[in-house]
Amino acid sequence: MTEIAATHRSGFVNIVGNPNVGKSTLMNLLVGERVSIITSKAQTTRHRILGIVNTPEMQIVYSDTPGVLRPNYKLQQSMLEFSESALGDADVLLYVTDTVESAEKNEEFLARVRSVSCPLIVVINKLDLSNQTELEKLVEIWHERLPQAEIVPISALNRFNVEPLRKRIESLIPLSPPYFDKDALTDRPARFFVTEMIREKILLYYQKEIPYAVEVVVEQFKEEAERIHIQCLIITERESQKGIIIGPKGIALKRVGTMARKDMERFFNKKVFLEIFVKVEKDWRNRDNLLRRYGYQLD
Repeated sequence: MTEIAATHRSGFVNIVGNPNVGKSTLMNLLVGERVSIITSKAQTTRHRILGIVNTPEMQIVYSDTPGVLRPNYKLQQSMLEFSESALGDADVLLYVTDTVESAEKNEEFLARVRSVSCPLIVVINKLDLSNQTELEKLVEIWHERLPQAEIVPISALNRFNVEPLRKRIESLIPLSPPYFDKDALTDRPARFFVTEMIREKILLYYQKEIPYAVEVVVEQFKEEAERIHIQCLIITERESQKGIIIGPKGIALKRVGTMARKDMERFFNKKVFLEIFVKVEKDWRNRDNLLRRYGYQLD
């Protein structure tokens, strides 16, 4: 182990920032696999998700966190705690912003970012929506707000400047033996990715409050040689939401199931038999016992 530690580098690269700045897109690009779901809606990421990159000389553990927001209910408080925990165990911290959002947003969280002792990189995404003059002003603003940070503008959508960012991250990873097995891609079990694929389709296909008022739970995951049998529950807060999720004659739920199943078959490289049911759990977003059962951390 001493010999490995002398030559091998490992570290946690934690990704934080506000909603809708492209954190999950950047995470997937850096990992080289689709481990975080992506939609244009805020609160897409609810958990802290690890994506692990292994080479013979290095292991980088990228960590995607929920977007920072002021919590209105216990679920959002748990999401904020996932983001705050990422400030304490990072070897490199990426604070992702973009060319659209205000640098004054969530000053309380930014003050905590300012106090981290690890290397800090401010990633300004959506370069394609700006021009040189505006970008220079934005870089100045972020230098003032986070004086210790390196500033790296990118366009995750166009993959512009992502490779130089990756090289810079690699140069900051400390000497250490690997934290995970060298063939690991993530710390999450297969069931987690099933729930995320279904939740992504709900975010894409339903409007208003519906995507934020539902949770997905895997009731059964039975893997056989040639296919996987999966049974899931979509949890809603009200009967009216259940009706919208199912849709007339079950059409809406069937669409979600079909699209999610196709993603699962690509992900697991097997045929998937998927059953989805819908259940009402009133006010689940504020119920400690249910939040813990669904995998959220609470004080």
